[in-house]
Parts: sequence; structure tokens; C-alpha cells
Amino acid sequence: MVHIDKKPRVESPTKADPSTKTMPPNAEVMSEATPSTSTTEKEQLIEVNNYINGSFVPPAKSSYLPVTSPTTSKQVGSVALSGKEDVEAAVAAASAAFPSWSKLTIKSRVAIMLKFHNLVRENATELAKLIVLENGKNMTEALADVAKGNETVEYACSLPQLAQGKTLQVSREVSCMDRRDALGVVTSIVPFNFPFMVPMWTAPIALVCGNTMVLKPSEKVPLTMRRVAELMKEAGLPDGVFNMVQGTKEVVESLIDHPEIRAVTFVGSSPIADIVATRCRVLNKRVTALGGAKNHLIALPDCEVEGASSDIVVSYAGCAGQRCMAASCLLVMGEGEQQKALLDKVVEKASKIEPGTEPGKMGPVIDSASYKKILGYIEKSVEGGAELLLDGRSWSKNEHAKNGGCWIGPTIIKHSSKEDAAMKEEVFGPVLSVHNVKSWAEAIEIENGNPFGNAACVYTTNGGHAEWFVSRFRASMLGINIGIPVPREPFSFGGLYGTKSKYGDMDITGDGAMEFFTNRIKVTSKWPVPNVEEFISGEGLSTTAGHGPTDHANFAGRM
Repeated sequence: MVHIDKKPRVESPTKADPSTKTMPPNAEVMSEATPSTSTTEKEQLIEVNNYINGSFVPPAKSSYLPVTSPTTSKQVGSVALSGKEDVEAAVAAASAAFPSWSKLTIKSRVAIMLKFHNLVRENATELAKLIVLENGKNMTEALADVAKGNETVEYACSLPQLAQGKTLQVSREVSCMDRRDALGVVTSIVPFNFPFMVPMWTAPIALVCGNTMVLKPSEKVPLTMRRVAELMKEAGLPDGVFNMVQGTKEVVESLIDHPEIRAVTFVGSSPIADIVATRCRVLNKRVTALGGAKNHLIALPDCEVEGASSDIVVSYAGCAGQRCMAASCLLVMGEGEQQKALLDKVVEKASKIEPGTEPGKMGPVIDSASYKKILGYIEKSVEGGAELLLDGRSWSKNEHAKNGGCWIGPTIIKHSSKEDAAMKEEVFGPVLSVHNVKSWAEAIEIENGNPFGNAACVYTTNGGHAEWFVSRFRASMLGINIGIPVPREPFSFGGLYGTKSKYGDMDITGDGAMEFFTNRIKVTSKWPVPNVEEFISGEGLSTTAGHGPTDHANFAGRM
């Protein structure tokens, strides 16, 4: 942990050299676990403070954590270790900004979001470089992270056409209408694996709907969102509408418990998602908490080998397997020449992947804890009798690893038992577990039997076969010849209710987020029938004609 003793200061976002801040000269490393840095490197470290009421503010306790690059394990910055006082300040700013922000028309709010969308496009390369630095994605994946996040910003800009209410005459002289009202101050707690995209799953939609927000970025990847806050300021977002508090557990608990926080979204591991959702439920607070996954691919004998093999490799090894939609279990139907050809192709293509952050290569996993966890699953599988078709542990001896970092290559394990831990538990790394099944029923039994419910996919060239499987999968996002079946806007993202992939209410992104971040207010009205001569003269109307049969379900004005 880095402890910095200094008087509180406020930084105003600037356009010049937006991502780099100089560490104070009295910064002192207080933990042996903190990566060592030279004097020159310390001067180039990026300092990430809280973003409150339009300015960057150091934490109340002046404590910081190191931010390390997974490619080298070297420190590249420091992030504020905030507490309850910082949360109070951020929520107070968001609460103060809410009345004026929510009273703007939705078109006025969208006008600002359109400017932000354009700024993201203009600064996409800069944002992608920050993602590569702090997360370890390759450049193509980092640019895709930015593009996909900005796609949700674009969807938010369409809300004037989507968020309007309904109106209907429901009885004689009685009409009903509904409208969407903002909730107030909301919070999003986001993970490390997509530094830009996941925050954009919620923030743009929540803000356009009229809410104000306090975001809690992952302490492992705070650099990207620091720059994003500056872009929001540049787009014209009023101070206090969007805020960020950096930190760990204390910040999360303080945000959930704060009485002015009206709704909570969380994306992360299943155990923490469960805790977050349970804590919110006790407070009767709206929450959607998305957890982990164990996504299954089922390859039928009639699948197109070339296309399926490429898709399988990208699905499990892309982004170093660190995404909740990544494939982790391939069930191959039967054992014959076609099945062997598919598996050989998968191994061949995966073995050609090289380490690195350049386009087409595979980056490291996020930190040593993740690295050790992944190694544990590989070693346990081998000890249990599984066959290693491709061993990614060799990457620990390559040139990249000599410079530090958490490098582990694509790994393929062929299991003889479906009870192996790697067959059932979330690994969250570039590891594919392969198991041959004898029947469709056995494949569905394995897929349905896992406690998660995020995604599943079938590879086939037969529409009837595909329909059989997608009607029986126990997951909420399904693919046919698409191993990463992520819904695109306006469709929303979220795991299946009743599984470890989803706790709480509704979805995030798309129309699910619009529903989550608003209250539907229903108004039923009845006005006296005009009894003015000028109103009815010449129209052949009377105040008693044309009423139709009695509406016995109408209780208005009678008992």
C-alpha cells in the first residue's frame, strides 16, 4: 500500500496530457508486496484520485494502492484507497445534482451524451492504450472494448424514441398513461476485465434516464475510467452528475448501505454477487448482481470444422479467457474421424497463438492470484488423469515472462470424467476442458447440471438440431455457431434467474437497463364531460349520447 501524506487538493480535469499525473515527491512505498520502481518511473506514475463534483479529489485518509501492469508486474500508477467519508462526499454531490439534471428533458441529456460519444471515438486509441497498459488485452481487443462500450452510449442516445410512455382510454371517460421517472442516485460496481465496456453498460443509460451516478471502478484497472471522467466533463456533463470513488470492500459496503443510493449494479464473481444482492435485499434496495459462468459449447458431428474450430479458439482464448461469456467446456458428440478432425484443428490453431499485446496475440492474465488459480486447475486435472492436449504453462519461460507479468498460454485439457473440477467450476483463464459425450441427452444433462446460467452454444449445420438444443439449454444467452453469444443493443445482457450467474432484478444494457434505472409511474385520470353549448353545437352530439354499455369494472365515482 502506498501512503501519501499531503494536504487535500482538488484537480480539475484538463485536456492537456490527460492520462499522466506526477506522483508527489514524498510518496513512500510501505508494503514489500508493492512492485519496486525507480525514481524515473515514479515520476511517470499515473495517480488516480476520486472524481467528485467535477474534480479529482484525493481520499480523506490519503492512502493509495499500487496499480500494476499484468504484462510486466511493474507499477504503473496508484489508486486512491477510499473510505466511508469519500462515499459520503460523492453521494452528496450526486444528490445535489439530481434535481436539476432530472428536470432536463431527455433530449437535453442526450445532447450531452452525443458529444461524449463523439469524444470517445476521437480518443479511442488513447483509451485502448490505457486498457492495454492496465489490463493486458491485445490492442485489437482493447479497441473492441472501447467500441462495444461506445455502442451502448449510442443506444443511450436513442432513448428519446424508446423511453416514452403509453396512453390508453381504458374505460368511459377514463384514461391511463405511464411515464418513466429517474430513481435518483445510483451506483455501479464494475470488474477489471473490461475497463471501459462494463462501466458503459450502465452509466450512459442511467444518466440519460435522469439519474446521477457514483461509479466504483475496479482498483486493478482505474486508469481508463479516470480519462473517461475527463471526457464526460469535456462533453458538458454538469458537475456532480457522474462521480467515481476508488477503493475496495469498504467503499462497496458504504455505497450499498447509503440511504440515498436507490439502486445498485454489480458485475464480478458469483460469491461476491450473492453477498451484494443479499445486502441490498435486506435494505429493500433495487439490485442486479451478475456473477460468474461455466459456458458450454456442444459440437455435433455435422458441424463445419473450419469455422467451428476458429470460433472455439477465439471463444475460450480471446481476452485470455477473462470474460464471463468465454467458453470453458467443449462437449464433443461421439468419437470418430469428424470429431478428431475438429479437435485437432482446435489444438492446431490455439497452439499458433503467440504471447503479446499486439493484434492477434494473447495477453497475460490480470495478476499473480489469477495465474496461480489457473495453474491449480491445470495441475489438479493432470493429477486426476486428464490428458493435456495443449499446455500453456510453457509461457512462463518465454521472453515476455522474463520481463515479469502473469503469462499463461492457451491450454486444452481432455477429461475422461465429467466430475473433474475444471469441468464444473469457473476457471476464468485461457483453459478449455474437452469431454466426449455419447448422446444429445448426456450433453444436455451436463450443461443443465452446472450451477451457472450465462451462455451456451451448439455447432451444427442442421437447423432442426440447433432448435433441439437451444430449446433445452439452461442459460440465458444462447448461440448457434457463435461461441460468444453476447446480445447487442437493444437486447439486454444478463444471466439466468435462479443460477449463480445472476442475482437480483432485471438485466443491464439495452432495454433491461432502461427498465432497471427508472420507475414506471402510472396515472389514471377522469375529466368532467364538457357541458358547454358551444362545444357540442352543430356536432350532433349530446353529453349523454354514445356512452355505450355500462363498464362494471369502473369504480370511479361510485360504490
